[in-house]
Amino acid sequence: MGNNQAIRERTMRVAYFDCFNGASGDMILGAMIDAGLSFATLRDALAGLGVGGYTLHAEKVSKQGFSATQFTVDLDPQAHQPHRHLSHIRKIIEPADLAPSVKDRALAVFQRLAEAEARAHGTTVEKVHFHEVGAIDAIVDVVGAAIGLDALGVERVVSSAIPVGSGVIHCDHGEMPVPAPATAILLENVPIAASPEQFELTTPTGAAILTTLAEQFGPVPSMTLESVGFGAGHRDGRTRPNVLRVMLGREVDASTESDQVAVLEANIDDATAETIGHACERLLSAGALDAYCTPIVMKKNRPAVKVTVLCKPETVEDLEEVLFAETPTFGVRVLRAERRKLEREHVTVQTRFGPIRIKVGRRGGKTVTASPEYDDCRAAALDHNAPLRTVMDEARRVWEGQG
Repeated sequence: MGNNQAIRERTMRVAYFDCFNGASGDMILGAMIDAGLSFATLRDALAGLGVGGYTLHAEKVSKQGFSATQFTVDLDPQAHQPHRHLSHIRKIIEPADLAPSVKDRALAVFQRLAEAEARAHGTTVEKVHFHEVGAIDAIVDVVGAAIGLDALGVERVVSSAIPVGSGVIHCDHGEMPVPAPATAILLENVPIAASPEQFELTTPTGAAILTTLAEQFGPVPSMTLESVGFGAGHRDGRTRPNVLRVMLGREVDASTESDQVAVLEANIDDATAETIGHACERLLSAGALDAYCTPIVMKKNRPAVKVTVLCKPETVEDLEEVLFAETPTFGVRVLRAERRKLEREHVTVQTRFGPIRIKVGRRGGKTVTASPEYDDCRAAALDHNAPLRTVMDEARRVWEGQG
């Protein structure tokens, strides 16, 4: 198998939703159609729901000079559109003539949406009336998004931070501030972005789709870009075009070559070296990927250190607690970053000093570096009363001799 073929087999199709002016169900579908989703494929697949009373349209429009596709669900005014519970929506989706992956994605979105609505209204998931969200246009948006991702072969969804807008909205319960209560609940633990636009930029349906299906939120992942699409909303923005952009491409498996990390930083000028050393040990034992210090000069020309911690995003709060408990800092900066890393593998080689593990780093199927493990070499050097450098050189020689 050639290297190019090996690389293709380790890549996946990714969709990056760039929500620079919010997100809604129709904008998500419009963007996917603009990026290559066949409207006929979408329409025919939605017919498998067995629900009528609507027609679909997709047309090219211009939003402040930018071309985009506007997706619209036109409801038949004569058709009855009842309020639905989650159980009613399950009865529509589960027997439908749709791929299992499409059903799973759509039902997961509605489950999350029902849980958010239940919290917002102080009731149970089973008793939630979906109101507008349970109407056929929202069902089309949610199921259509799942159909679109499946038809485009998308295996992984990533989203930008999500702007929510400002002002108030009018709903069945009166005026509510933006974001709407259910939208705010859906966006918990998700990065949101400020915007000067004075209306609701992200709808509950758009928030439910993205927060359910996106694996992560942040910058554009590394990918070979294949197509770009713009989906238009039904309003005109005051300061920016009311569109959502989707970028489709092939990404190297993020689990092996890139991931998202958090960077915690604290400047400290009033702690002893023992305190800082102990804090770094505690950070590493609490799950930090790395913890280190950099000499700096702070205000009033005071010598100080900057403690830097790399960690997984889900461990930020735990490691902040360690920093505040073990150092005198009054503040911790938290940054998000994409970490590029080599695919790693440990290979054991047999040397005259015994077995030594070699940490091998690869990129794109090609070996980039190979390093003997220090702990193995140190133990072997002590056991054989040999210099550490000799043991490490021997391990490298054996590794290189094995090709």
